[in-house]
Amino acid sequence: MRRWHPAPLWPIAGVMAQKKSSEVDRWLARPDPAVRVVLVYGPDRGLVSERARTFARSTGLPLDDPFSVVKLDASALAGDPGRLVDEARTVAMFAPRRLIWVLDAGNDKGLAEAVKLLAAEAPADAVVLIEAGDLKKGSALRAAAEDGTGAMALPCYADDSAAVERLIDEVLGAAGLGIALEARELLRSVLGGDRMASRSELDKLALYAAGTGTIGIDDVRASVGDVASTDADEAVDAAIDGRMEAFDVAFSRSAAAGVNSFQLLGAVQRQFQSLQLLREAMERDGKSAASAVASARPPVFFARRGLVERALAAFDTTACARVLDRVQGAILETRRRPDLARAVTRQTLMAVALERARRRR
Repeated sequence: MRRWHPAPLWPIAGVMAQKKSSEVDRWLARPDPAVRVVLVYGPDRGLVSERARTFARSTGLPLDDPFSVVKLDASALAGDPGRLVDEARTVAMFAPRRLIWVLDAGNDKGLAEAVKLLAAEAPADAVVLIEAGDLKKGSALRAAAEDGTGAMALPCYADDSAAVERLIDEVLGAAGLGIALEARELLRSVLGGDRMASRSELDKLALYAAGTGTIGIDDVRASVGDVASTDADEAVDAAIDGRMEAFDVAFSRSAAAGVNSFQLLGAVQRQFQSLQLLREAMERDGKSAASAVASARPPVFFARRGLVERALAAFDTTACARVLDRVQGAILETRRRPDLARAVTRQTLMAVALERARRRR
C-alpha cells in the first residue's frame, strides 16, 4: 500500500540546503528534523561513509532492520529513478518512519530529478540518505539537494590538520591513552586524506598501546603502516618531492644497504606512470589533485597521499612524459654499463629532484 502526499506536512521554510565543510559535524550532532533528504558527497569516501553512518544513527532506527532501513545501490536506480520516490512514499508498517539509504551515487540525471521532487514535496514516512562521490558545483545531483528546501547537502573533503588533531584526540581519548608530542607530530604527518583509513590506523595504534598510558614515537613507528619506509622508498619519495638533502641521505643509505639501481629506477618509473594517468584524469575531467588521488584505483596508500597530490600539482602530463623518457634512458644505460649503474641512477633521480624543486619555486 502506498500513500502519496502532494505537499510537505510540516514547515520547512528557511532551512539551509547546504553546509560548508567545517560546519558538517556540527550539523550532524543536531540534524534539523525538517530535513528529509540528505546528500553526503565528496572525494574522501571514508569520510562520506562515516558521516552517512552518523546521520543514519541519528534517525534512531535500527540499522540492521530491513523493514526500517532500505539500502539501494545507485546503479539499481539508474534505469528506474522513480523507484526512489516510490520507496520514500511507502507507508512505514513496523516503524514510525523508514530510512532509504542510497549508496555509490554519481551525477545521474534521473536520480537528481527524484531528489529534486522529494526535496520539494518531502515524504512524511521516510528519510532519504544518499552517499555520493565527488560532485562538481552545479552538477545535477548536488544542485538538486542544495536548491531543495527540504534537503541538505553535506560536503566531505580530506581532513585538514585541525580535523586530524581532533580525530587523534577522539580515538586515543576513548581508549584512555595520551600521546607524546614527537609521537603526535609523526602520527599527524601520516594521517589524513581518507577518514576511514586514518581511523583504522588509530584504532590499530590504540590496540597496540593499550595499557601503556602514553604513546611514544616508537609505538607509532611500530604500529602505523609505512611510517618506517625502506631507504629505497625514502630516496624515491624525496626525489619526487624535490627534497634534495633528504634524497642525498636516503640514496646513500640505500646504496650502503645494497639496493640495486634497477629497483630505484623501476620504482620512479612506476610512480611517474601512475602520476601521468592521474594527471590525465585531472585534465580530462577537471578534477583537483585531491579528488584524483582519492578516486585512484588501485588506491594510493593514505600516508603517501599528500606527496602524490603535491607531485600532481607540480608535474603536468608533458613533464611526466619527460621524466619517464629520462628514466627509461637511464635504465638502458645501466644495462649497457653496469659499472656506472649507481652513478647514472643517482644522477637521474637527482635530476628529478631538481626539476621538482624548481617547480616548487
